[in-house]
Amino acid sequence: MPRILTSSWYVALPEDHLRVGISRGTPRGMPAGYRRYPKLAPGPWFSSVSPEEYRKRYQAEVLDQLDPERVVSELVAFADGRIPTLVCYEAPNKPDWCHRGLVSLWLKQTLDLDVFEYGMEDCGCGSRHPKLSLLQMPGGES
Repeated sequence: MPRILTSSWYVALPEDHLRVGISRGTPRGMPAGYRRYPKLAPGPWFSSVSPEEYRKRYQAEVLDQLDPERVVSELVAFADGRIPTLVCYEAPNKPDWCHRGLVSLWLKQTLDLDVFEYGMEDCGCGSRHPKLSLLQMPGGES
């Protein structure tokens, strides 16, 4: 299985990692050398709904519309031998949740692919991804 990680736009990554933006935009002044993958970006509602509504919409409007095998194949092709690292704005060391945790959960559930947060691999992936810590998941899973 390929190796895919998650992180923040603002975390320094090793040269063998490729930043792949899954946010709606990129930070101003971000140096060249990254790719964008808008298929995994949230909808225009991303900052105007509750966490529960966000999770439901992201699942239904984004993830459920995608083929996880194709997503992984495209990400690996983008990376061209490097480790694709899915990035958005939220800092990894803060307890807030973000959609990169939902992507980790989706890839674990659909492909049994472990997608860890860069530098926080010991925290877990899938439902244990650190960016899901405050997001209530269906069935009481958090």
